[in-house]
Amino acid sequence: MDFMQFFDMILHVDKYLGTFIAQYGMLIYVVLFAIIFSETGLVVFPFLPGDTLLFIAGAFCASGSMNLWLLLALLMTAAILGNTVNYWIGHAIGEKVFTHDYRWLDRDALRKTHAFYEKHGGKTLILARFIPIARTFAPFIAGVSEMTFFRFQLFNCIGAVLWVGLLVVGGYLFGNIPIIRDHLNTIVLIGVGAAAVPVALGALWKVLQRFRSK
Repeated sequence: MDFMQFFDMILHVDKYLGTFIAQYGMLIYVVLFAIIFSETGLVVFPFLPGDTLLFIAGAFCASGSMNLWLLLALLMTAAILGNTVNYWIGHAIGEKVFTHDYRWLDRDALRKTHAFYEKHGGKTLILARFIPIARTFAPFIAGVSEMTFFRFQLFNCIGAVLWVGLLVVGGYLFGNIPIIRDHLNTIVLIGVGAAAVPVALGALWKVLQRFRSK
């Protein structure tokens, strides 16, 4: 197997997961840990699979190929540690990230995530977990914006538990239903949209209250 084939398998590990389990056995836990950690912890890897990987991994747990509780514990830890590393990278670079041109950084994704962060604050760290690309940049932006570490870790841990827990358990329960497996990204986005509606309504209510007071 050459490097490009190996890279393709890592990039689409959700499709090759059965092959990985057959070939590497218990080492699959290390592979999955590394992928989730890299996607959430390193801003140069936003293209790695996240949602579908967690869901498919849950489905394999249902078939007895992996242990559900071990997988949940490892991937929640990977998601928390990844975001923590990403936060400190952003904190170290600081505001100059908006004025310097970094080739390894997707400036467009950075600006969009920053705008989302400015609008929703700490809740971004939870909501962004379910949005590809944004979940890689959200902790980085939190570090750049000098969010207090305690507050960051609160939202970080809640987001990791919800993201990993819902998708892995969802895969465990429903992963073998074709219509759900084939439309996972759409279902996740609908769920995020539904969760964001109360936030938007609350913000609108505050604006109306201020307008009336004036």
